[in-house]
Amino acid sequence: MKSNNELCRYVPSMMLFLLFEAVAVTLWLTKDNLFYLLNFSYIGGCLGMGTALFTAGKRYARRFVQLAVGSYMLIYLGVISRENMQIEGFWYYLFLGVFEAATIHYAVAKIFGPLLFGRGWCGYACWTAMVLDFLPYKQPQKPRKEKLGILRYVMFALSLALVSGLFLMKVAHLEQIMFWLFLAGDALYYIAGFVFAYLFKDNRAFCKYLCPVTVFLKPGSYFSLLRVHCDEDKCIHCGKCLRVCPMNVEVNKESRKRKNGTECILCYECTKVCPTKALH
Repeated sequence: MKSNNELCRYVPSMMLFLLFEAVAVTLWLTKDNLFYLLNFSYIGGCLGMGTALFTAGKRYARRFVQLAVGSYMLIYLGVISRENMQIEGFWYYLFLGVFEAATIHYAVAKIFGPLLFGRGWCGYACWTAMVLDFLPYKQPQKPRKEKLGILRYVMFALSLALVSGLFLMKVAHLEQIMFWLFLAGDALYYIAGFVFAYLFKDNRAFCKYLCPVTVFLKPGSYFSLLRVHCDEDKCIHCGKCLRVCPMNVEVNKESRKRKNGTECILCYECTKVCPTKALH
């Protein structure tokens, strides 16, 4: 029999699964579409299983979730089902006044979801980071260029301007255009991700400087229920956690105002190297 304390370690995994299952059932019943039940049950199941595997000490856990969810979103939803799941797809469905596909995805994973799991999407399900994390620079090897973060707001504005322009000009065959924009956008993201990774010796440089989705993620992530905590009384300020953090989060501080606090992707690399178990 597992002790109650040991079982409590799996509460976040169960919470994630139940959150997505609640969304799955609600959308299935309200929209009378079985796809939503299967879609969100699958994603929630992968996230719950992956985080449980991580809690159990399996080092492959996060990679399993990235590949299971990221490839599903990219290949099945994006390429096979021809849904634009990038930010342009969100604007597209938003302007159509339709609550489906990308608008639902963004609402659950990137607007309201971060109130519970912060930027966990970036760490466990993003199909762009899924590929970039195979690059050799898992630990940033150069100081973060904070001023370059403005580029993601530029990307955000450009994506909005692009889709707004297509609607204002009443371009024909817009749904087909959005599919090709999805393919072109993904290709652009991967190319930019590779270039920035090698320029800054940092797999996550794209996430820090270019990704427009972070504009949605940051507000909710500040209040995230699930986050890395630091017992500052136990911290010996050895700096190991700071060196391994892929997002340059000041994890050796407990305050929500810690530097880059909304950037945490819940990879928990910091907790693995902490010699005093100050991080949990």
